[in-house]
Amino acid sequence: MRNSQSDADRRRRRRRRRIQVVIIYTAIAVGLAWFFELQATTTVIFVRHAEKASVESSDPELSDAGRARAAELARQLVYADVVAGVDAIYSTTFQRTEQTAKPVADALNLPITPYDAMNTETIIDDIVKAHKGKIILVVGHSNTIPELIANMGASKVVPPIAEDEYDNIYIVTIPWFGKTKTIRLRYGTPYVPAS
Repeated sequence: MRNSQSDADRRRRRRRRRIQVVIIYTAIAVGLAWFFELQATTTVIFVRHAEKASVESSDPELSDAGRARAAELARQLVYADVVAGVDAIYSTTFQRTEQTAKPVADALNLPITPYDAMNTETIIDDIVKAHKGKIILVVGHSNTIPELIANMGASKVVPPIAEDEYDNIYIVTIPWFGKTKTIRLRYGTPYVPAS
């Protein structure tokens, strides 16, 4: 009798230890998953505003070609991530940048957050901190995009963007560990340099 009771006690203790080990391993796995999710790769997509109307104005709207390019940008970026698409959109307060971002913002039901084009150093830090692990669209200008990319610690050698060049998409990935990378793609009607 005593022997069978001690066998039952041993089995209970063994079962309890197994359950404790499973709970500890599960807690460790959940903790690691949470840690790695917090450290996810941040992706920032930079585009110059689309073609502006050729009117004498310090703040022109988009031309018909610019509206077509903005629609193409939306088509390209709405499903940039298979799960959710772009998570945040930033634009300067000029009409041409806001109108370039608007089709993407409308398609994803996101607000367009304004930023100061003259403050390229702080804006990138703010954007990356606020949207760590997300996909962010930043619409800027030919003279600010290379600076913004360089301030991220990405490529320091972004080729100058010509006055009539609107088809670049720069994708900058910031991994939680490793080197920041920049990829340059093209979209919409291709840019043809003047000969």
